[in-house]
Amino acid sequence: MDLSLSQQDLDFRANAREWLRENFPKQSRPNDGPAMREFDLAWQRRQWDAGWAGVSWPAEYQGRGLPLLQQLIWFEECARAGEPDIDSRFVGLNHAGPTLIANGTPEQKAFHLPKILAGELVWCQGFSEPGSGSDLASLRTSGVIDGDDLVVNGHKIWTSFADLASYQELLVRTDPSAAKHRGLTWVICDMSLPGITIRPIKTLDGLSHFCEVFYDDVRIPLANVVGQLDDGWRVAMSTLSFERGTAFTAGQVQLTAVVERLLEVTHERPGPAGQDRAIDDEEIAGQLATLRAEVTALRALTYTHVLRSAGQSQPGPEGSMVKLFYTELRQRVMRLALEVIGPGSGERGLTAASWDEDYLASYSDTIAGGTSEIQRNIIGERVLGLPR
Repeated sequence: MDLSLSQQDLDFRANAREWLRENFPKQSRPNDGPAMREFDLAWQRRQWDAGWAGVSWPAEYQGRGLPLLQQLIWFEECARAGEPDIDSRFVGLNHAGPTLIANGTPEQKAFHLPKILAGELVWCQGFSEPGSGSDLASLRTSGVIDGDDLVVNGHKIWTSFADLASYQELLVRTDPSAAKHRGLTWVICDMSLPGITIRPIKTLDGLSHFCEVFYDDVRIPLANVVGQLDDGWRVAMSTLSFERGTAFTAGQVQLTAVVERLLEVTHERPGPAGQDRAIDDEEIAGQLATLRAEVTALRALTYTHVLRSAGQSQPGPEGSMVKLFYTELRQRVMRLALEVIGPGSGERGLTAASWDEDYLASYSDTIAGGTSEIQRNIIGERVLGLPR
C-alpha cells in the first residue's frame, strides 16, 4: 500500500495549515459547562462558514466530499494547532452523523446533518447502563410502542455531555422476548422531552463531562427510529465501528504532537535527581525514544486503516487494532509526562487541559468505546478468524 501523499494532498495540507494558523481560536477553551459548549460550537461554525466542516462527508449531506486521507490530514493539522481530540462536538461529528449517513432516512439526514456540521447543536450517546457497559446487548432500558411513539423507561450512565446536548443516539430494548442481541432499537432522542432527568458525574479530573440519564415514560416518535425496529444492534455496531475505526483518528494523530511537546519539556525540566535536564537521564531518554517510535507506528497504522476504509460505507473490524494500540499507548505517554513534570503542577499541555487532567482522563481510554479486552476479542475473532 502506498502511504505517500500526492501533490493534491500536500496542497490541501498547506491550505489547511495556513487557514488554521489564521483562524484557530487564540483564547483559552473552557474545560466544562455551557461556556465550553458555546466555545466548541462557535469553532465548528467558523469551520462551516469557511468551508472546512465535514471534509470527508458526502457533498449531498453538506460535506466537502473529499477523500478520507484528506480528512486525516485535516485532523493532523488541527492537532498541530492544539485542538483537543474529544470535545462536545465529538458524538455528533463522529458517531451520530456517520451513522445517519449510513442508516438514516432522507428526512432524518436532511434535518440533522446540516445542523451537526454547522455547529448548531450537541449530541450525546445513550448506550451504557449500570451493569451493561462492555456487555452492551444486556441493556434493559425499554421502549414500548404506543401508537406513533416509543415510550422509554430506564437509566443510562457515562453519557458524555448529556447536560449540554440537544439530541441523543439512544439504544433501547423494544422486544424483551428476543435474544439479547436482537430486539434492540437505535432511536434519536430529543433531550428536551418531558420525563428526562440528567445528573452530572464528577470524575477524577474534577470535571463533569459524564452524566447519568433517567427516562420516565419519555415519548419518542417512531419517526425517530434509525434503521428498523428491533434492528438496533446492527445500527449500533455501525456506530461503534465509526468510533473504533475513525472517530478517534484525531486523538491518534494528536498523540504524535503530544510526544513532541513532551520532548521539548524534557529539555526544559531538571532530571529526577534535580540536576541536568530530564532528557539527559538515560531511563527517560530511552522511554521517550520508544514512545516516539510507537507513535510513528501508530501513525502508519492509522494511515493504513483509513486508506483501506476508503470507499466502504463504514470501517471494518481492523479499527479495533488501532483503537487498542492508541488507547494503551496514550496511557504510557501520559504516565511518562507526569514522571517528568510531576503531579499537581497545573501546567497546560498541548490543549487547554493540563498534563494532570490528561493523565487522569487517559484511564478512561481503555474503557470507552469497548474495553481493551473487548477489542482483543474482536481482533481475534473478526480479524484473525480465531474461535470464540
